[in-house]
Amino acid sequence: MEINDLRKAGLKATTARLRILEILQQGGAQHLSAEEIYRRLVAAGEEVGLATVYRVLTQFENAGLVTRHNFSSDYSVFEISARKHHDHMVCGETGQVIEFSSEEIERLQREIARKQGYELVDHSLVLYVRPLKED
Repeated sequence: MEINDLRKAGLKATTARLRILEILQQGGAQHLSAEEIYRRLVAAGEEVGLATVYRVLTQFENAGLVTRHNFSSDYSVFEISARKHHDHMVCGETGQVIEFSSEEIERLQREIARKQGYELVDHSLVLYVRPLKED
């Protein structure tokens, strides 16, 4: 995502928006909370408030630039909106979020909807997992 993406979304390229965008991009496959983004900004010497981080993330979400996930009831995490669909697994012990894609799962979901008389328009799949216990 670039400055032009902000402008296309009707948002000015302010320092706070650019820095938050940069942190989200550096996160790669990580899914970051507003608090984690705020901590990274403070660690980098940026003078931005937590309220600003929340406000910018909401603006990004409304503009379709980021996706908010509520994998836990405690807080939301954010990721740059995916250009390619993917699903998630969340480890109940570590909180780690793992992205994955499966054409077989996608096919089955479309098939299930069709058998019930519907067309699948959109979906979100989250698997809650834990590490396998060794016997």
